[in-house]
Amino acid sequence: MTQNYRITLLPGDGIGPEIMAVAVDVLKVVGKKFDIEFAFQEALIGGAAIDATGEPLPTATLDTCRNSDAVLLAAIGGYKWDTLPSHQRPEAGLLGLRAGLGLFANLRPAQILPQLIDASTLKREVVEGVDIMVVRELTGGIYFGKPKGIFETETGEKRGVNTMVYSESEIERIGRVAFETARKRRGKLCSVDKANVLEVSQLWRDRITKLSAEYPDVELSHLYVDNAAMQLVRAPKQFDTIVTGNLFGDILSDAAAMLTGSIGMLPSASLGASGPGVYEPVHGSAPDIAGLDKANPLAQVLSAAMMLRYGLNQPQAADTIEKAVLQVLEQGDRTGDIMSPGMNLLGCQAMGKSLIQALEK
Repeated sequence: MTQNYRITLLPGDGIGPEIMAVAVDVLKVVGKKFDIEFAFQEALIGGAAIDATGEPLPTATLDTCRNSDAVLLAAIGGYKWDTLPSHQRPEAGLLGLRAGLGLFANLRPAQILPQLIDASTLKREVVEGVDIMVVRELTGGIYFGKPKGIFETETGEKRGVNTMVYSESEIERIGRVAFETARKRRGKLCSVDKANVLEVSQLWRDRITKLSAEYPDVELSHLYVDNAAMQLVRAPKQFDTIVTGNLFGDILSDAAAMLTGSIGMLPSASLGASGPGVYEPVHGSAPDIAGLDKANPLAQVLSAAMMLRYGLNQPQAADTIEKAVLQVLEQGDRTGDIMSPGMNLLGCQAMGKSLIQALEK
């Protein structure tokens, strides 16, 4: 029996449309294999939305996303919009999408693929076997706390203000996602905060520690964020699952991503308590190579696999995509960001064709 899903596509800016086209082609092939019918609908976000409508997240886009089974996002932003006020920049569209869909948990895997281990800037013995999942709180913390803004003091001096705030309920719900994730992995969870300085982190540590009593099978540890950043580079294999707040998670997940050698290989999933999740590559819009057929589409394709696994409960289809990615890497196909001597240098479209060939075998 055919299973039908409504998927909202948000190609966004820069290389977004190029890599999204590859992911859609892959999903169509996989859909035929597993009797899955995708109804794709495209909407505007980010700079493309600003150019067309004057706002980074049009109401029509949010409504379309809410009425979907899942949302596949490519990338947003670019130099063109950097001079706009912060609330009008493309990034505001992404923050609004997360808040509008209630996406409070961001899952970002960082796994060393054997075929790409030499692409890492760290020594083989340091990164071999690394498999980390960063669980980042997504709708609270300093990015959303108020008051915020740039104000003028009585003396005429400007003063910038942001507020880092978390409630007990916000900490508990992301904590549960992290403990459940760790339980399904290797049973180790490291909570990252700055409890030696920040009161908000003291509450974070207290609530995560109390929650751990419900998960006796998960080994909980704590690290300050500065030490965690150092340990990610020094000895990354010690980590299994990491849970942290919005700001720290934003930074640490990018650091973990680079252990793999290329941020262009890593997908992510943003999930809420209910409704559609958003699945997107970790990398940005790379405006410097947009339209040049140089982009690496593999993170976008792996994001589609995460969508199948976490959003649509189609693990076999997800497995098939992930195996195809490993197959093209095993046969030596590379885009420029992961190129090494003796490999086959491909553009974005050619990598997409290679994936399709692997899927059709």
